[in-house]
Amino acid sequence: MNESALILANGLFDSVFAKTTHGLLRGPSRYEIAGVVDPDYAGQDAGYILDGNECGIPFYDSVAEALEHRSPTHCIIGVATVGGVLPDSLRTDLLTAASAGLQLVNGLHQLLSDDKELVRAAKGGIIDLRKPRPTSELQFWSGEILSVPVPRVAVLGMDCAIGKRTTAMMVREGLRSQGIRSEVIYTGQTGWLQGMKYGFIFDATLNDFVSGELERAIVDCYRGESPEVILLEGQSALRNPAGPAGPELICSAQTAGVILQHAPKRVHFEGFEDLDCRIPPLAEELELIRLLGSEVWGITLFTRGMEDTQSLQIAAELEAEHGIPVVRPLQEGVRRLVSTIRQKLSS
Repeated sequence: MNESALILANGLFDSVFAKTTHGLLRGPSRYEIAGVVDPDYAGQDAGYILDGNECGIPFYDSVAEALEHRSPTHCIIGVATVGGVLPDSLRTDLLTAASAGLQLVNGLHQLLSDDKELVRAAKGGIIDLRKPRPTSELQFWSGEILSVPVPRVAVLGMDCAIGKRTTAMMVREGLRSQGIRSEVIYTGQTGWLQGMKYGFIFDATLNDFVSGELERAIVDCYRGESPEVILLEGQSALRNPAGPAGPELICSAQTAGVILQHAPKRVHFEGFEDLDCRIPPLAEELELIRLLGSEVWGITLFTRGMEDTQSLQIAAELEAEHGIPVVRPLQEGVRRLVSTIRQKLSS
């Protein structure tokens, strides 16, 4: 039987918190997507609301309504909340899905397998993607990465929820379209949901083992696929005070280059506006990456909330200032980034 899934985005589809939903709609996806539950858009096409292109995937008001029209096998929580807490608004739909025999797939830190009521209702079972693996299964950094000759390119960001995974996937497809074998190492739950073969869940891994698990994923990818380029999906940001991340992708993975995702109109780190936690200047981030031992090969813009002419002007100004390609992936694709990577590899 083909596996298909409903995605729960209840009331959050038009926000950065629904990045898992957005990624699965853009594809690829481990499961065929049967529909998205969000009453704000019930009856409309999910692809059209997301990117302006119809995809044949409908919005439903509830799981109960969706089950009147579709027969999915799974129900995915398609949102990421602050602290990874399960929103009360999702619980009723999860219970409905569980009682109907759907397997629940959860990427939140709050584990559904700790919820006795959901466990009793979940006839099809529960997958908690962020359930920590036992330390006996984890690996320390060993230095084996030093013998992997394939260049690594990390897609980092100035903040979380800024489009790093989307850019990484687009660059992979751009490289492949030009005959360059490339793979993405996933580091978040959405990567697994999209069917990526190599990776681990960064923020569900005991800190001592993050570098080793990253190394293992890269080594396994090299041995299993013989790629010419390995792209690394970044998490959070180098200086996000709530969860700094990224030095491992440069230092432990011995990254050759970085694509840096930037949101010009975002002043504060997401969710910390009230504390006045400001995103550092772009120029400082470029220098920090250089000091960590890599260099930024290109800048990509997260243009949410900007008019097209405004984002185009900002891209031109930043490119003139920093002397490296600045592109808007969702508006113009990543052709220029692919060309830059090719040039770097041949130099």
